[in-house]
Amino acid sequence: MNSAIDLLKAIRSGRLQEVQAVLDSGAPVELLDGRGDPGLPLGVACFMGFPDIVRELVGRGAKVNMADNSQPTSPLSMAIRGKRKEVLKVLVELGAEIPPGLNTGLSEQEILVARWRGQHYGAPMSRSTESAQEAPVYEEIEMVRCYGTDTSVLDADLIRAAREMDKK
Repeated sequence: MNSAIDLLKAIRSGRLQEVQAVLDSGAPVELLDGRGDPGLPLGVACFMGFPDIVRELVGRGAKVNMADNSQPTSPLSMAIRGKRKEVLKVLVELGAEIPPGLNTGLSEQEILVARWRGQHYGAPMSRSTESAQEAPVYEEIEMVRCYGTDTSVLDADLIRAAREMDKK
C-alpha cells in the first residue's frame, strides 16, 4: 500500500490510533497538495476538525505556519473554511500566527487564552522574543471542595495573565 494514501485515509476517518500507526510505519508527515505546497495532512485534519490529530501531526513535525497564513491552503485557512473553532484554538496554542485582518471567528479573549495555554503547557511559540530558558511561575492552589466556587474570578485571572503575556 501507499503510506501517503493510508495517512490521508486515517486522517479523514478521524482515528488517531490509525494515524499514529501509519506515521510509525514511516509515512511522511508532510505531503504536497495539488498545488505543490507542503502540509496536506495537517490541512485535511484542520478542515475535518480533528484537534487530536492536529496535535499529533504537529508533534511529529508538521508545520503550523506557512510563509503566508492567509493562503487558502494554510492550516489556519483550512480550519476557518471548515468552521472548526476548536482546531483554530489548538493551532493558536501550537504557535500559529494570525495575519492582520484574517477573520478566524475567535474572540480576542479566546485567542489570548489559547496563546497563554500554548505558552504554559509546552506548545512551541513562534515568536523569536520568547526565551526557552524562562521558566513559568506556578501558584499551587489546594481545593478541598469546589462547590459554589465562583469561576468567573478564575477566568478573569486567566485573561489578565494572557494579556500580560501578550504585552511581553
